Amino acid sequence: MEPFEDVYIAELMVESNVTLESNTILSAFNLTTAVSNSTTSHKVTLSHSELIAECLIVGDESTCNCSTGYIWSNLVCYEYNCCRETPCAQNVSQITPLCVAKVKVHINGSVTLNTDNWNDINNTKLKTEFEDLNGFEYLNITGPRLDNNKVVDFEAAVSVKFPTSKLQTIISNLESHFGAVLKVDTIGLVTIEAPETPVCYKSVPVLKCTFEERTGSAGWSLNKKYQRFELNTGSVVNLDSNCATPQYNSCIIVTLQKVTGLWSGLYECGFTSGSVRHTAKAQLNVTLLPDTIAMTINPLSADCSGLDMVPVTVNATISKTPESFDVLWHYMGKRENNQNMKLVGDDQVYTFTADVKCDNKTKQHVSVSFKNIKDQTKSAEVYIPVVHDGTTFCKEDDPWPKSPAGDTMISSTCEAGRVGYKSRTCEVTGNWQDVFFYCINEELNKVSNAADNFLKGLGATQEMAKNIFTGLKNISTSESYSSDSIADVIASINILDVMARASENITLQADILPDFISAASNMLDKSWEAVNKSVVQKMSSNYLQSVESLVKNIKIGSKASNASNTSNIFSPNLQLKFCSSSNCNVSVFGIGVNLNKTTGILKAVAIKNLTNNLRNDFLDTLPTSLLISATLENNSDSFLEIKLEFPEKTLNDNTKPYCVFWNTSEKDWSDLGCFVKPSNGNRSGQVVCECNHLTSFSVLMAKGDISNDVLDIITYVGLGVSIFSLLIFLTVESLVWSAVVKSNLSHFRHTAMVNIATFLLLADCSFLASTGGVSETLCLVLTVCKHLFFLAMFSWMLCMSVMLVHQLIFVFSPLRKRVFMFLSSIIGYVCPILIVGSSYVYCKYTNKQYYDNKSCWLVYERLLEGSIHAFILPVGTVILTNLFSMVVVITTLVKSSAPDASKVDDKETAKSIIKVVVFLTPVFGVTWIIGFAQLLLEKDDPMATVASYSFTILNSFQGLFLLLTGCFAEQKVREEMLKLIMAKSNGKSESMKNLTSTTYTKDK
Repeated sequence: MEPFEDVYIAELMVESNVTLESNTILSAFNLTTAVSNSTTSHKVTLSHSELIAECLIVGDESTCNCSTGYIWSNLVCYEYNCCRETPCAQNVSQITPLCVAKVKVHINGSVTLNTDNWNDINNTKLKTEFEDLNGFEYLNITGPRLDNNKVVDFEAAVSVKFPTSKLQTIISNLESHFGAVLKVDTIGLVTIEAPETPVCYKSVPVLKCTFEERTGSAGWSLNKKYQRFELNTGSVVNLDSNCATPQYNSCIIVTLQKVTGLWSGLYECGFTSGSVRHTAKAQLNVTLLPDTIAMTINPLSADCSGLDMVPVTVNATISKTPESFDVLWHYMGKRENNQNMKLVGDDQVYTFTADVKCDNKTKQHVSVSFKNIKDQTKSAEVYIPVVHDGTTFCKEDDPWPKSPAGDTMISSTCEAGRVGYKSRTCEVTGNWQDVFFYCINEELNKVSNAADNFLKGLGATQEMAKNIFTGLKNISTSESYSSDSIADVIASINILDVMARASENITLQADILPDFISAASNMLDKSWEAVNKSVVQKMSSNYLQSVESLVKNIKIGSKASNASNTSNIFSPNLQLKFCSSSNCNVSVFGIGVNLNKTTGILKAVAIKNLTNNLRNDFLDTLPTSLLISATLENNSDSFLEIKLEFPEKTLNDNTKPYCVFWNTSEKDWSDLGCFVKPSNGNRSGQVVCECNHLTSFSVLMAKGDISNDVLDIITYVGLGVSIFSLLIFLTVESLVWSAVVKSNLSHFRHTAMVNIATFLLLADCSFLASTGGVSETLCLVLTVCKHLFFLAMFSWMLCMSVMLVHQLIFVFSPLRKRVFMFLSSIIGYVCPILIVGSSYVYCKYTNKQYYDNKSCWLVYERLLEGSIHAFILPVGTVILTNLFSMVVVITTLVKSSAPDASKVDDKETAKSIIKVVVFLTPVFGVTWIIGFAQLLLEKDDPMATVASYSFTILNSFQGLFLLLTGCFAEQKVREEMLKLIMAKSNGKSESMKNLTSTTYTKDK
């Protein structure tokens, strides 16, 4: 560890009664000595010494002089009135410090008069007051301003640091005398630390300012040519004022993240105390690289039809810069030298000609790299689409050239007054897609750039924010804001998004609200149909989240309680209201909002014409026309409950409403924490929602006129009856099994029926378990169970019908019990498991949805698309097979002669099987055919209601149907059950007889 050293500055006073030469004293200091204490010894070197002041004392009189480069200290000046570079005859020789080194301090100020014009008397008064400053050198009046003769600028200089209180006293005296306002800046009192050499591109420079006194506020600004930007914490700028020390009571540090050429310039820090602002300046230079490299080619594609080589001009455009770059071009990885550069307006355009070789079928690409003086590089690359002989292409469609299939052409040519690009994709089939325009209004592009700088922290002030929203409003209402250009809408929403993110760090005030609300409303008047549905949904979500964040973060303060223009802001598509009372009741676009709170301000904004553009995968619902966002400012309540009353015009008769909020993480509606409540009023169509959180709310309606309460009752009652019936069926089967299973055919029949009943019971239990709210994992498990159990049920129906056909057709080759059980196990157990497993794996690895987490059932997208087809297709196959089996069996039984006595049981069993198949196949099959038809029907179709009720009744009561057909409709089962009942009844009678006889004998 290397030894460290401390540097001390000391002042030595030498008194003598004889005349001493100062050089004699100073020469004694040029030595090195050792200073010891009780434990250690320190080497002390006197590195520098100089004479500060000399005093001649004769009796009670003394005369002191400061050496050259020094001036009387503030204590000497203000206490003993020795303030100039003249000998001081006061007795000051004992004061420390007596003299201080000269420091150049400049003062710039302005006087703003209220009434009188400036005159020579005012000049004299101003100069007289400032002459009271220690080390005063001069004061110049630069004269009244040309644009306002009541504002007079002046400049002054002193040669010593002074306390702010002294300057503030002078300012107060002058303000009182002139009846004016004075603003003063100083340079020289603040210490600034900044990099002295150019910093690297994308580096993180740090600048620091310190001041000895404690001040009220501090800040930084960046001065560029003709522009001055205040700095605020943002994505690039980070301000830190927690760096004060005992020596420097005021401090502020600015850290710049990954600087580019934008951040080169003169930085100024300032500490404000009263009417005085103390400043310091330092230049920061950034070693430049291009922030963006725009690559273009001409022509847009190389047509190699019948050619060996096609020349293509490649342009790399960067902003004009004083930096000298080494520019390197590479074509297909090989360095090239045929390049040139020219200035085009404010851009530097570097040009290279690539000779595209038509026999090279690999993808053609050209790259360019720029290297600065610190050997940092930045590169860009462009691909050249090539049309080869014999390949698919899109025909020339002016201005789009002949282009290879699968490529996208990009043109940077926009209409006058617009900047950006246009693109057009050539499909693999050789057909052109529609042109995508991203040429935005030039003025809108300037607003977008200003918003980007605001987010970074450059010029991030309230005034700049107001200018951004004013510009956005003006452009959105002008004719240049094209009604058919989606690019302007996208750019406008991006500006809202940028400002919303900036508002997380930078405080915005309420005076920007009117322009912000107007601009946001104008965006909803434009057409959003020029892009696909997914893009529109993303735009809508960004719009909603940005509007909500801005409304939440813009500070309202006391303006909410008065009647100013910020208490109720109305526009065609947005209405904003505030409430500062503890019991808030406001109405926006007819939506009543009620909220009880202890502190803070409620901000409620209603939005029209947006909900139809938002994604909606919430159950089977349609959006209403209104959406409301509710946020709070300065509130700390741990629990809140908001009540929303949506107007009746949002409803249709008999539709079921859902109270929902916009989930910003899922980008979809959710009803978590929101509930529909009965309306207390007389308006039957009104929807009342209560939620235990604040965000963006709306009401969704179930598609079609369906009374879900009635369907729910039918479902619960039917499932209860079905489960009870199946339990009875399985109990009966266990009791009569040995009596009714006398042949292989009857064994096959009852085995299949027991499996059908068991899987239907499990499916009904799973269905019942999924009717309430369940977790996502449990929902997936229940979906898999229902899919598997219903498939297994139909598979065993298939086993029963196929077995019957085999037994009746192949009379002399009966199916053995072991073979039947083996084949039935494959069809009834293994096949359903394989179908369910493969469909889940397919959906998992193709990123398709296997189940709907609201209904806990399979997904139907459209015909032959969706996981529901992994159920419908197997079930359809079983139904068709069973129908065929019915025809074959009925035909065979009709044609057959009277059977032998030994075959009577088999024929009776066959008849019972055919009864089950004939009855259950239509019941079970029709149920799911209706369910599938329900997916295909339009939700406003009257048949959709019929289908919904039919499916619910048939599906819920399937267990009852199975009990009736498989148990009570079979003669042998009925007879055995009667025998069991009679036997138990007779057994009880015999017991009673015996008991009575015994009692009578004893009595005798």
